[in-house]
Amino acid sequence: MRITLLGTGTSTGVPVIGCHCPVCSSPDPRNKRLRPGALVELPAGAALIDTPTDLRQQALVHGIERVDAVVYTHSHADHILGLDEIRVFNFRQQAVIPCYGPASALANIRRTFAYSFEEGQEGGGKPKIELLPVAGPFTLLGVEWVPVPVRHGTTEVFGYRLGPFAYVTDVSFIPEESFALLAGVDTLVLGALRFRPHSTHFSIPEAIAAAQRIGARRTLFTHLAHEVDHTAPREPLPPGVELAHDGLAFDF
Repeated sequence: MRITLLGTGTSTGVPVIGCHCPVCSSPDPRNKRLRPGALVELPAGAALIDTPTDLRQQALVHGIERVDAVVYTHSHADHILGLDEIRVFNFRQQAVIPCYGPASALANIRRTFAYSFEEGQEGGGKPKIELLPVAGPFTLLGVEWVPVPVRHGTTEVFGYRLGPFAYVTDVSFIPEESFALLAGVDTLVLGALRFRPHSTHFSIPEAIAAAQRIGARRTLFTHLAHEVDHTAPREPLPPGVELAHDGLAFDF
């Protein structure tokens, strides 16, 4: 199994339009952050975690030529607005692509992309997808995916665990039962917006506390705002905790 982080920025991306702060002006490539998502490559095929707004660019940069499934965390714009790019994979593969996720998120996707499900002129094509709600563990591409429910403000978000790996983005609260689902994970990708508190995201201090409780060997913070500088972090991170960056990949 190979995981590639396609984007590690927050909903605006970094640099932010019109911003000239030190991070948005930084030459450090780690401070260029597209909207959040990941590619999971398995022997049986490839799955996307979310379809970020920047999916076309991410697919070109990382040479993604095949997508066998999409697994959604939730339906906020930065996590779903790249869905129309799935058309290309429909064309290439001549197949409908299954999309898994929380029922509430899939209902929102059906509304947002209503044209995909309506009869009518094709023109340049429509994404051909099948929405498959999940509420518990399911098998996809030969691997068990375990949904890990967390809260993003008042929104329910699913993180996912695949054996030794877990991906938990857009989180401000982890229930006790979800901490149990994350026990023993080796590598954790965890949302951590910035150092200052935020109403719907973990701050970096809050994410550090959660990471230390989970106890993964390696924790990578994602969904980073433009207040977070790879070149000169405001505060040191504890051992085993680091800032993620676009294109970071690891194998299991």
